[in-house]
Amino acid sequence: MGIEIERKFLVAGDGWRAAAQRVECMAQGYLNDAASVESGRQRCSVRVRIIGEAAFLNIKSRELGAVRQEFEYPIPADEGRALLDLCVGGRVEKRRHYVEHAGHLWEVDEFLGDNAGLVVAEIELDDPDQAFEKPDWLGREVTDQRRYYNLALAERPYSQWTQQEKA
Repeated sequence: MGIEIERKFLVAGDGWRAAAQRVECMAQGYLNDAASVESGRQRCSVRVRIIGEAAFLNIKSRELGAVRQEFEYPIPADEGRALLDLCVGGRVEKRRHYVEHAGHLWEVDEFLGDNAGLVVAEIELDDPDQAFEKPDWLGREVTDQRRYYNLALAERPYSQWTQQEKA
C-alpha cells in the first residue's frame, strides 16, 4: 500500500521559474465526482492522467490533509485517452515544473484552461512533521482546503471562484 505525505502551498511570485529543471504537460480527469467522495459514498478518487505519451490510473483515499493512501498504475496510452473521455466533470490541464530547493523536490503546478491563473507548489515528505526549508516564492499553505484538490478543480474550476475564494 502506498502512502502519500504531501503539503500544498500557493505560490507568491515567479521566483521559482528560473530554478525549474524540467516541465511536463499533463491532462487528467476523474472517473468519480467530488460529491460522491466528499459525502463518503465513495472513499477514494479515481484519476486518469496523461503525461506526454504515458498514461496512469491513480487512486487516492478521501482523507483531508497531508497524509493519504495513494496507488498509481501505468496503463497503455490509448486506454488512458479512452478513459479520459469517460471522466465526469472537466479536465484539469497543467504544466508541472520540477524545482529543487534545499534538498527537496517541489512540484509547481501551473494550471491551464478553466483553472488558468492558479499556481500551487507541492512537496512530498517522509513524515507529516518533517521539517523543510520554505523557498521565498512560497505563499500560504492550502493542504487542508479541499477546493485546491484537483478533484474539486475538475468540477468547479478556478475561473468560477469568487474573489474572496481566490484571496
